[in-house]
Amino acid sequence: MTATLVAKVLAGGYAHRVLFDNLDLTVAPGDVIGVVGANGAGKTTLLRILAGDLAPLEGTVSRTPPDAFVGWLPQEHERVAGETVAQYVARRTGCATATLRMDTAAEALSDPAPSGGEDPNDIYAAALDHWLATGAADLDERLPAVLAELGLDSDGIDPGSALMTSLSGGQAARVGLAALLCSRFDVVLLDEPTNDLDLDGLARLEDVVRGLRGGVVLVSHDREFLSRSVTRVLELDLAQHTNTVYGGGYDSYLDERDVARRHKREAYEEFAEQKADLVARARKQREWSSQGVRNAMRKSPDNDKIRRRAATESSEKQAQKVRQMESRIARLDEVEEPRKEWVLEFSIGTAPRSSSVVATLNNAVVRQGDFTFGPVSLQVNAGERIGITGPNGAGKTTLLRVLLCHNAPDEGTATLGTNVAIGEIDQARGQFNGPEKLTDRFEHLMPDMSIADIRTLLAKFGLRADHVGRPSAELSPGERTRAGMALLQARGVNVLVLDEPTNHLDLPAIEQLESALDSYDGTVLLVTHDRRMLDNVRTDRHWHVENGHVTER
Repeated sequence: MTATLVAKVLAGGYAHRVLFDNLDLTVAPGDVIGVVGANGAGKTTLLRILAGDLAPLEGTVSRTPPDAFVGWLPQEHERVAGETVAQYVARRTGCATATLRMDTAAEALSDPAPSGGEDPNDIYAAALDHWLATGAADLDERLPAVLAELGLDSDGIDPGSALMTSLSGGQAARVGLAALLCSRFDVVLLDEPTNDLDLDGLARLEDVVRGLRGGVVLVSHDREFLSRSVTRVLELDLAQHTNTVYGGGYDSYLDERDVARRHKREAYEEFAEQKADLVARARKQREWSSQGVRNAMRKSPDNDKIRRRAATESSEKQAQKVRQMESRIARLDEVEEPRKEWVLEFSIGTAPRSSSVVATLNNAVVRQGDFTFGPVSLQVNAGERIGITGPNGAGKTTLLRVLLCHNAPDEGTATLGTNVAIGEIDQARGQFNGPEKLTDRFEHLMPDMSIADIRTLLAKFGLRADHVGRPSAELSPGERTRAGMALLQARGVNVLVLDEPTNHLDLPAIEQLESALDSYDGTVLLVTHDRRMLDNVRTDRHWHVENGHVTER
């Protein structure tokens, strides 16, 4: 089925705050629309409204045909306890809901139709049609082949018995990709589908998105994925309170956006300069008028009628010029000043230089169940900038933990140098993931900082009163990441360790992180699947981790 989704004069947000309004969007077959904007601009809110999960504050969302199957795959930070892989995929594809609806309709067939109600046979027929449209009939047969295609069969994952809570982040991300492959949506809504995918998974996702038969609306902060996938970009600009659709893909959007912003700034500056000039001339005309009256009165003490009349006429002429100038000011087309967008300004605090050798592994081996990492022998020298890549589950995080002596190797040795001050953003954002309030946790990590200074610092990272008093674990992953960045700015470090730092960060924050890394002169260990970051961040060495072994490239 070819389907079209149309949003007209849409407004979204909450009763006390409108995030966007007057939004018009048409999603036709073949469209891949990327939604971009700072965190909090309403991207997820928009997807929920398009999916029918949330009512708009104003406007309408229509589907053609009306029974088009719109599928929303939201971010899921918490996995449902006891849910198997098969159950997860059935839920994400809409098959579980369709099956429940059909079973309920089947039970109702045995009851007589209520007076004036819909015929149970019609209800069942509609439920059956929807059940078939979702692909629920053969989902159990299709799922194993899809998991095998994504390499999950080699991990021994049985969809009927493996629990989602038992999977690694990378494995769970691939199961999410499997749900997309198994879905039969007419229009697909994707919220941050790239999080936790490795380079191979990202390539597969790009192929899947390009091959989808219907329209796609997606939210992503992965710039390379956006560049390779989207055909149009919808920008939600929270600072200007505008929404704009750009054609021509993501890279074209960047160029058009910069030109549009420059033109808006130039138009405002031209207007402001013209208005200031007219206001100054009007002020001067008023001064001349007042001064002319005073001079005339001083020069005609004998009440000369002719001089008084001449002075009055002169004063009226000056007043007329003032009125003309004020009329010209009033006729100016008002140009609103572009609002300054809140920008995260991030720098990395530095500590005195460490010893010349920061860390050493000598035939180190780490065993985790059936997985063996090593033996590995490596040395990290002061000031080196090392990029680390590799598939999910290959041992990248294990490498970091043993290298930094967080975990002792089962064989071999791991040694940390002297005067090493480590600053770390780990993949799980574990420093800010407990029951303590954010301010209490920060005070524990930075005991020399006052509460007032902590609040001021966190506010600079967009973490304000409604964030700092909450338990850290209740913050979103993006908010916990920004808390980690605030800690790096406050604490002096000479070894910076970043494990997938761009996950859950918005585009402005990612760009600020890259800028801070460019000016930081300490040791850097960077694990990332963000292809633009790999291109933009300067590195001296490149380690590739695969199957528990490390090679230098």
